[in-house]
Amino acid sequence: MLLASLSLFALFARRAAAAVSPFVEPPAELFSPLIAKKVLATAEAFPSPAMYPQYTDRVEGKWNWVILDKWTTGFFPATLYAMHARTKLCHHSSVGDGDQWLALDARGHTGDLAHPQQHEHRARRRLSQKPGQPNCNFGGERVLRRPGGRFSEIVGCTRSWDTDDPTDFQVIIDNMMNLEICLMGRQLFFASEALTGNHTLRDMAISHADKTMANHIRPDGSSFHVVDYNSTTGVVIKQRTYQGYADNSTWSRGQEWGIYGFATMYKHTQKYDYIQTARRMSDYFLDNLPDDGVVPWDFNAPLDPPRPADSSAAMIAANGLLLLANRRPPSSTPLALRATPTLPSRLAWAPTWQSLLSNGTVNTPKQNTLTGMVYGMQSSVVLPAELLTNCLAGRRRLLFITAGNTLVEKGLASC
Repeated sequence: MLLASLSLFALFARRAAAAVSPFVEPPAELFSPLIAKKVLATAEAFPSPAMYPQYTDRVEGKWNWVILDKWTTGFFPATLYAMHARTKLCHHSSVGDGDQWLALDARGHTGDLAHPQQHEHRARRRLSQKPGQPNCNFGGERVLRRPGGRFSEIVGCTRSWDTDDPTDFQVIIDNMMNLEICLMGRQLFFASEALTGNHTLRDMAISHADKTMANHIRPDGSSFHVVDYNSTTGVVIKQRTYQGYADNSTWSRGQEWGIYGFATMYKHTQKYDYIQTARRMSDYFLDNLPDDGVVPWDFNAPLDPPRPADSSAAMIAANGLLLLANRRPPSSTPLALRATPTLPSRLAWAPTWQSLLSNGTVNTPKQNTLTGMVYGMQSSVVLPAELLTNCLAGRRRLLFITAGNTLVEKGLASC
């Protein structure tokens, strides 16, 4: 039942196929009027003092709300920003008003932010504001400086988790999603010179990506979830998992974080090793996707009992493959067309839930499966948008929205 509920609307074409695969229309749910209604309802339900939606219960799909210091609290504000982006692409009333989404983003989302991955969206929004606008300099500078405080010159990475043992320096594959904020100072350097002033964060991002290539990615393109370093020597202590099936298995969401992260690093640096790593990781993903097209929680988990699926991993994969397709000419079109089938089908769509999708896996070892998750929401909005504007050129609520936007921007879907 779980696998059926997450069946993908088409299977991937194999990378060995030389011909372009027939394009499969993305699910209509990516542009459902329910998206704006659900996002708005969640924004208007924010408690005071502010708490943030994280994941839902397994029965009614109602949000579990968490305090500001949880790592997921930035995804819903990013979802609001993704909805603002959608209004620029989809010119009809069902997506809401752009100014409304920005106002909701600013309201109640201005506290001190503990985790850099939470607020790339705020840096992007604040840095894109005109000089002199309220909170522009303050917000942008604070967010851009946040990742640097956790970087170790000895290890060459940013620390993911704090531990009781200060010599245990833990780095997770998820951090590849954080590096773009370190590169934004370069991307927007001329527009925000007063905020950045140097390339320190860019150098940190490159160092972190290089270390991740060396120590997280296996020769076959699969990945470890966690690498433990000795903070005083930089030596690798252990390569393991926290949310996957086993230390030598491949946790699917981590694999997708890597695809997206390395494709992003190539976009900003043009370093060939990054695009090659993203390709190897995407090849592993495509080659190990089950015949039924359902993205499992872990590619190496036993089939009996049935392993949980993860709709958030499917959304991240779709976004990562589309980004990769935009960076690997002349074969971009086939890869872009192969990305859309990763999107969860309408059977993962949850009209009565507060989240956009169901059947997400937060953490199988902790028995937290079959939920809706806030980090699938944004990708679902953005992906359709990107596919509208250029045929050749995702987290679940966030990723669902992101996915829709991307498809629109690339000319592969319409609102």
